[in-house]
Amino acid sequence: MEIMKKLTPVYGILSAREMLKDNTYPGRGIIIGQTPDGKKAAAAYFIMGRSENSRNRIFVEKAGEVFTEPFDASKVQDPSLIIYAAIRQYENHLIVTNGNQTDTVYDGLKAGLSFSEALESREFEPDAPNFTPRISGMLSFVSGSFSYQMSILKSADAEGTACNRFTFSYAPLAGLGHFLHTYVCDGNPIPTFQGEPERIAIRNDIDEMTNEIWGNLNEQNKISLYVRYTDLETGAVENRLINKNR
Repeated sequence: MEIMKKLTPVYGILSAREMLKDNTYPGRGIIIGQTPDGKKAAAAYFIMGRSENSRNRIFVEKAGEVFTEPFDASKVQDPSLIIYAAIRQYENHLIVTNGNQTDTVYDGLKAGLSFSEALESREFEPDAPNFTPRISGMLSFVSGSFSYQMSILKSADAEGTACNRFTFSYAPLAGLGHFLHTYVCDGNPIPTFQGEPERIAIRNDIDEMTNEIWGNLNEQNKISLYVRYTDLETGAVENRLINKNR
């Protein structure tokens, strides 16, 4: 009974502060949801890193798309898993992922595939022993409203023998978001995220949301954060971008 009392209620919602402040390494994270006033769709993506190679990055926005780039090109050791398009737009779909599967989803949509069908060709990252999961999200805007999906591709076992694929589809609810991150916490190997995307509170004010996320990510390991709010009536976009390396 004591354990049950400590569990978050099934429909409980935690703040970004509550989720992040005591977790030194959730890894890379995607948050998607709707503001409490019901007027805007919110999407956020952050990256963290423990190695020099991972920490040597910044977010750069180009024509509404967001890319990871080296902060110091002379120090890049292996760009294969750290340099990619994180956010892209295809027609009425906004795609956000933690790797180059952003392009996989984009190309799949262009070819007539669904979000989940496009990701069938991908699996977790080949970074044994961690086997970092590939996490992805997509917001689809239609007639003053939107829906969203999230996906995680993760190893079926500690040896990376096979890939398990999970896709979650959501109808937006005012004030509610869902948070998917690559790791439970720090470790060696790092424990992979488990269960459904977590229920997280979305703020009406983009600066409040941005500051709450950034201010509670571990100071040593956080690297970059991008937050985008889309007005559902007008389509107007407001965004915030923070790089630890400036």
